[in-house]
Formats: sequence, C-alpha cells, structure tokens
Amino acid sequence: MPEQDNSQRDRRIAKRILAIGLPLVLIAGAGVGYAYWTSNGSGTGTATSGVGSAVTVTQVAAPTNMAPGVAAGAVSASVSNVGGTSSVKVNQVLVAISSVTKASGAPAGTCSASDYTIGGTNPMTTGAATLTTSGAGATTTFTGATLAFADDPAANQDACKGATVNLSYTAS
Repeated sequence: MPEQDNSQRDRRIAKRILAIGLPLVLIAGAGVGYAYWTSNGSGTGTATSGVGSAVTVTQVAAPTNMAPGVAAGAVSASVSNVGGTSSVKVNQVLVAISSVTKASGAPAGTCSASDYTIGGTNPMTTGAATLTTSGAGATTTFTGATLAFADDPAANQDACKGATVNLSYTAS
C-alpha cells in the first residue's frame, strides 16, 4: 500500500502544480502579449528632393492691328522644359501687359496698359501638362487668353496708334 499512497500523493502534487502553474503561465503569456501591443520605437532616415527644371515661355500668337471696335485676338504661349534632370508639371500660364511702347511719330498723348484688356481664360490652363526633360513631351502650348484695345469713346486714344503692347508670361 505504500506504493499506492505515493502514486496518489504524486497525482495530488501534479494537480496542485497544474492548478498553480497554469494560471501563472497564462498571466505571463498575457504580459508578453500586452508588451507586444504597447511597445514603442523610434528611428531616423533621409531622402533627397529633386532640384526641378527651368521652363521657358515663348509667345505663340498675339493679335495685330488692334483698334477701336476690332474684336479681341487670341493670345497663346508655349512652355518648354529647357533642361535639368526632372520632368516638370505646369498647370497654368498667366499673361499680363507689362508695358506699352508708343510708335515713333504717334500723336501726342499717353498710351498705357489701361488702354488694352486681357480677357478670355487668364491664367491659361488649357495645355496643362507634365513636361519631360526631352522629346515630344518637352513642350506644350497654352491657349485661351485674348487681348483687345479698350475703346474709351470719352477719351482721345490717338497716342496708341501703332503702339506695341509688351506682354509678360508666368508659368506655374
């Protein structure tokens, strides 16, 4: 019978170990799980941006022979990617009157930018494109703006006869 008592005693000890050990293993496992889900960390890294490319805006069309009562004429410009190692996105081209140069021998008086109007779509967005660094995709044409003589019947605008309207273009 002593052997039987030992085996019963061993079973009771095993049950106690299981009763105490299993919850400890579960608690330890939960602690590891909690630590996994709430862990933090940090680090560093670097990246380099491109330098971009320069673009050139060239006038394609502008009206000639502007005069009182003459309809506005189209203004358009081409934009070219002139170098660099990157393609560039051009969304719009804004056209503005930068100055007016009177013709030599024009009648006395003043002729200024206020004697002309830019209308249509300005800034011009028709033609927006990503310009590659070379090849067929390196140039696009923007259209939609117009230029006209601003007839003022109450003023003598003879000083604008033959004047040159100087335009400036800004691509963005």
